[in-house]
Amino acid sequence: MIFLSQIQDKLWDISLMIVISLYLRVLIQLVGQTWVKTVAHTSTLLLLPILTYVITSVISGNIALSLGMVGALSIVRFRNPVRSPLELSVYFGSITLGISTAVNFKWSVLLVLSVTCVAVILYLIQKIVKIFSLKPFFITSFSEGNMTSTLYVVATEEVLELDESSSLSSKTLDNGKIGYTLLNSNFEILKEVEKSLRENNLIESLQLSK
Repeated sequence: MIFLSQIQDKLWDISLMIVISLYLRVLIQLVGQTWVKTVAHTSTLLLLPILTYVITSVISGNIALSLGMVGALSIVRFRNPVRSPLELSVYFGSITLGISTAVNFKWSVLLVLSVTCVAVILYLIQKIVKIFSLKPFFITSFSEGNMTSTLYVVATEEVLELDESSSLSSKTLDNGKIGYTLLNSNFEILKEVEKSLRENNLIESLQLSK
């Protein structure tokens, strides 16, 4: 009963961390920080608290293990540049998995279940938002390793069609002109957007790249 109670407490802690992380994600997005809308940043925001929780629980009260953990992390070097925060989280998660398995296998099981839960939650959120909203919950980033087409538009005034586009990644204002960056893995979608904008008098330039 004591063991079951401990597991329930840990699951409650992890569930609370996931909810708070999702809240922070929405909060950061509301204040205009669109970078957090990528899959990599959102996943990292959810995974890092769980990984930190597991690793600190494993090494707490064990000075030798704590020093060993510091030493293990200090010798980790990446010869190739890390492409996204999610990639770095995966590496850190793998280290955490190895250490937690060596100390106590139950922590490894809890870690795997938690990561699986995060993946399922993100998948369901994406599906639900796609059904009830035209705009996706995630946007695609250049750094996520996906083949992405880009449409860059410079306009003299705001363009409603671009503001409401599900492919809109960023919007900037420079010297009185508005720059729109649209990203989509489907080149044909951006091509249709480009065609519809050619006759728009507000558009100063269009740049479509595959």
